[in-house]
Amino acid sequence: MVLAAATSVGVGVPLALQARRSASLAQRLELVTSLLQQVPLIDGQWKDAVPMSVEQIDVVRRLVEKYPQYLSLATSVQEIEESHSRGRIASLLGVEGGHSLGARLAVLRTFYQSGVRYLTLTHTCDTPWATSASTETEEQNAGKGLNDFGRAVVLEMNRLGMIVDLSHTSRQTTLDALEVSRAPVIFSHSSARALCNTTRNVPDDILRLVASRGGLVMVNFYSEFIGCGPNATLVNVIEHLNYIREVAGIDHVGLGAGYDGINWTPEGLEDVSKYPYLFAELLSDSTWTEEDLKKLAGQNFLRVFRRVEEVSRELSSRQATPREDRIDPRQLLYTSAARCSWELSEALSRQQQLPPQPEGEQGEQGEL
Repeated sequence: MVLAAATSVGVGVPLALQARRSASLAQRLELVTSLLQQVPLIDGQWKDAVPMSVEQIDVVRRLVEKYPQYLSLATSVQEIEESHSRGRIASLLGVEGGHSLGARLAVLRTFYQSGVRYLTLTHTCDTPWATSASTETEEQNAGKGLNDFGRAVVLEMNRLGMIVDLSHTSRQTTLDALEVSRAPVIFSHSSARALCNTTRNVPDDILRLVASRGGLVMVNFYSEFIGCGPNATLVNVIEHLNYIREVAGIDHVGLGAGYDGINWTPEGLEDVSKYPYLFAELLSDSTWTEEDLKKLAGQNFLRVFRRVEEVSRELSSRQATPREDRIDPRQLLYTSAARCSWELSEALSRQQQLPPQPEGEQGEQGEL
């Protein structure tokens, strides 16, 4: 599970070329380095996922309070734009991995109330309600995506105004989420599968489908995903940007480097201080306009987030109520001590022999 402690790739990067003249740039980079050291990646047991997520949310909120001259907690498009106008780094909270919900919609709502505004449906493991890209090639997961509870998670996120993130999800989970979601979705850190064939990247048909729904694919900088090996360069990143722009359109491509979770970075893009070089290189290509770069750097993400907020308001105006769906508790018996890894996937495969839960024990559903 990862929390995005500081999102500077939003509206701040379109002006990255100008930002180099700022006296506070070095201080910001130093602060981001500190944040990434203080907000580590988490690989806890399933039973620990909820409290560990709460702890990390608390850490980020306290960091924002500790460094108000640099950071501002952002829970809306308006607050992101206000942070940028004040020269602050917009700190957008997100949870990477639906295992952090503990299979409870009440936890999802509590996360939202704590400031979380996006959720990656799966991480490197399956959940009892969604399959991960890491396991989609396994025979027992053929054709499996979201179950009824997983669909309820997506719909409740729509009602709340939380962005659905499909990075790390299996193909079927992706298709199911795109079908059920009433708001556009994102891939927060995934690249083009046509260029690097890994389940963590997005195939062409999904690129087009995401675009048709108004969504966004944000290119990951992990060398394996962009260079198909440990050695990659800035040129490889540009190749993925150009490819996704060609297939999905300029309105549906963004940047999702993932520096906090990767050990191999492309030469020339080792950290956020190198972003100006990326934009300078793109500007030298006549097929990229200044308006295109603004969209790439943050406006596309803000457009998606704005539409997510609009859908939430529309549902609220129709008096949509919180969903009360519950998952079969027997599905959780095998996962309580497993980690978000192959152990959890193995545990979930063992529970597939469970007989159907008797009718009337599924729990009530809210109106949506």
